[in-house]
Amino acid sequence: MGSQMRAMSRHHHPGPVFGQFAPEMMEETLMQLAMENEQHLSELSDQAGSFKETQIVEFIFLLAEKWHLDQPARYRAVELLERFMIKQVEQICESSRDNVRSHEQGEGSSWSSLKDQICDTFVLRLVSCVQLASKLSLHYNIVNSDTALQFLQSLKYSYTKQELLESELAVLKTLHFQINVSTPLAYVELLLEVLGYNGCLLPVKPLHQMCVQLLDFSYLTRELIYNTLLEIAVENSTPSQLQVAKFLAVKEDSMLLAVGIISTSMFILEPRHWAQVVEHLSSVTGITSQSISEFSYAVLKHIVGSPTPQQH
Repeated sequence: MGSQMRAMSRHHHPGPVFGQFAPEMMEETLMQLAMENEQHLSELSDQAGSFKETQIVEFIFLLAEKWHLDQPARYRAVELLERFMIKQVEQICESSRDNVRSHEQGEGSSWSSLKDQICDTFVLRLVSCVQLASKLSLHYNIVNSDTALQFLQSLKYSYTKQELLESELAVLKTLHFQINVSTPLAYVELLLEVLGYNGCLLPVKPLHQMCVQLLDFSYLTRELIYNTLLEIAVENSTPSQLQVAKFLAVKEDSMLLAVGIISTSMFILEPRHWAQVVEHLSSVTGITSQSISEFSYAVLKHIVGSPTPQQH
């Protein structure tokens, strides 16, 4: 937990400027994000979240800090790696399926080979995802091939520049060049803009800074937070496998994550106005006030054991 909290307090870039978003664009963008979120949830793989383990996320965050990337780039890199790895696993499994069926005695070695294929190139693919994410942030540092190659060589990998370029291309092709994915931070920032426009008085700059720190924290303690949320939802400390499977969509819901992060940030900074903000968030997104409150409870429980919205 110490390393996770230290990651929250590290280098941060200047935040966005609020209050200059055209109302008609605001509504259109919110609808677009909501549709994108719904589509993503409708197409979820059973393996969603498998590559968002704390160690992987922390590796990406530290690498993004080392290369002075902006906040959206670090979240985008996590999402790109997750989507790429799931598709890669699915493709390898599909290509290996016939071989496994026709050579039962070789099944163990086939799956061992599958694991080796994934593990051998994992760090290379991770670096490629960070590189691609950096290239979508036009006003910040872009990670070039020399920088990425130097880092890999410092870890004793002997990749060439050609292999590095081929790795980027492999990620792009596997994702069908659809890499400009919206991150939860985009949802957070747009919702803050909407709340401000609707007249909900917010300490925008400190609230945004708190949201970024809590979003980092939620990525780094993902399993703990969502396990708590699942226990609340099913009212049982030992959920069944079916309940865990059905809960997957909740874990991947970017809109829920965004409203939960804003709600929690508001509770920490301005608890007197917390209920008002939750009500506004509920009316804007359609997510119930109870769901928002429960998410805040789950986050706060794993920060410092603060009094929670329910207790408050």
